[in-house]
Amino acid sequence: MNKSELIDHMAQQADISKAAATRCLESALSAIQDALHKGESVSLVGFGTFEVGHREARIGRNPRTGAEIKIEAAKVPKFRPGKALKDALN
Repeated sequence: MNKSELIDHMAQQADISKAAATRCLESALSAIQDALHKGESVSLVGFGTFEVGHREARIGRNPRTGAEIKIEAAKVPKFRPGKALKDALN
């Protein structure tokens, strides 16, 4: 499912226009992104938790030349599924 299919599904399930569903989805994604940018986690009970992880700097290799390269430390988004989501899949 891609973003437009999700918007179509939201509009149909909530009986709202696609424009309203688009604004709703964009607002939710923006709120999650803003919270992660501030270093906060976002917990949606039953669905899961979005949080910021830290990846340490490390030495990697260029697969084409074999030369060593330095990979900088980075903040990465992480998602941990909740129990209800896990149970729904099994």
